[in-house]
Amino acid sequence: MRILILNSEYPPVGGGAGTASAHLARTLAAQGHLVTVLTARFRGLPRDRKEDGVNVLRRVPFRRRADRSDALEQVAFMALACLYIVRLGCPDFTIAYFGIPSGPAAWLMKAIYKVPYIVSLRGGDVPGFRPYDFKNFHRMGAPLIRFVWRHAAAVVANSQGLRALAVAFEPRQDVAVIPNGVSAADYPSVQRDWRAAELVFTGRVVYQKGLDLLFKALADLKRLDWRLMVVGDGPRLADLQRMAAEFGYAERARFPGWQSRQEVREHLQRANLFVYPSRDEGMPNALLEAMAAGLPAVATRIAGNEELVLDGQTGLLVPPNDVAALQAALAGLIPDADRRRAMGAAALARVQAEYTLERVAEAYLDLGREAVEGRG
Repeated sequence: MRILILNSEYPPVGGGAGTASAHLARTLAAQGHLVTVLTARFRGLPRDRKEDGVNVLRRVPFRRRADRSDALEQVAFMALACLYIVRLGCPDFTIAYFGIPSGPAAWLMKAIYKVPYIVSLRGGDVPGFRPYDFKNFHRMGAPLIRFVWRHAAAVVANSQGLRALAVAFEPRQDVAVIPNGVSAADYPSVQRDWRAAELVFTGRVVYQKGLDLLFKALADLKRLDWRLMVVGDGPRLADLQRMAAEFGYAERARFPGWQSRQEVREHLQRANLFVYPSRDEGMPNALLEAMAAGLPAVATRIAGNEELVLDGQTGLLVPPNDVAALQAALAGLIPDADRRRAMGAAALARVQAEYTLERVAEAYLDLGREAVEGRG
């Protein structure tokens, strides 16, 4: 089939949604489908290139940072993608990652060429998600969000929690759930040293990720043997560096900044405990990747996380915004190398059994085929 994927971010640009769209695109291309991705232009990257069998078109201007984009850039992508999309020919169906900003361009393709589209909800495009960041955006964008959803052949959330938010916003909308997937083959087995606890976090360094809670929790655990690697960049990075100094463990905390996908994999392979104290998630790719690397996780009991981590088996879940609970979980796992090793093995087995890229691709294909048949 001919499949068009729209996303304002695509590796090496962006975060979890970019990674998820790349996983899907590459898996579909490997199965013999003709896959094109329309995404944002970024300095130093070719505008058009075939990557792993996928036609990646970086044509839409105004992306200035690799790790994040602002509201103006998202509005620009929403408008300009509509101009570029009409030049791409007619796929069999379109997948719009994020109802906003990708949905309007997908709708335009449908209006002009009768091409059905699927909306893949990722979190920030769902009213009620991260109200501390997106409340005003959701209020202003609600009519357009509803319009894009109602004209889609299917609307998909990547977790049950995100689906619940979507249905609360628009009860008349059918919302399917297709979780993210990961390739364990990207994380070859390594001889990991489990003795001293090597903690790692990967992702955007923003309020949503709850790293301030982690740094407070570690303040009273200096008696234990641990080190922390924060892999990523964002507006909260300087605050965390200051907290590490104030709490007296600056020499244990390292901040390598924004890293390539290969460098992230290497950090995961050197670590032996993943920490993810996020306040809100859809379905976190960072956590899936850590599990695929064979790491146990200490994570918050929120949507997405609680669907991935089996509490007490593949890691530990703690209430969000609860420093004491986070500290207790870390205090139990940091000195217990055998337990961390056993949980890491169970985490790897879980993603290999339940979260393969092939399952994700087949689920989207099924929806696409139904949409194409329904159009005929």
